[in-house]
Amino acid sequence: MQPKTKERMSNFRRANRKMPRRRVDIPVEKINYTNPELLARFTTESGKLIPRRITGLPAWLHRKVVREIKRSRAVNLLP
Repeated sequence: MQPKTKERMSNFRRANRKMPRRRVDIPVEKINYTNPELLARFTTESGKLIPRRITGLPAWLHRKVVREIKRSRAVNLLP
């Protein structure tokens, strides 16, 4: 059974697309709260964290990034 309208069809395709490839191209040693340039790539302009399904990070690396972003905010290196 197909969706009724073109808009619903495009939403259906968008929701059922494949996950992006897992990126591990970021060196783990560089993920540190003293490196706000790297950590800013994982936040939006308003300061929200970008979710794992969009960044394509593995779970263990995403947890580390989130932890370091919060530390960086605590010492006012990251807004």
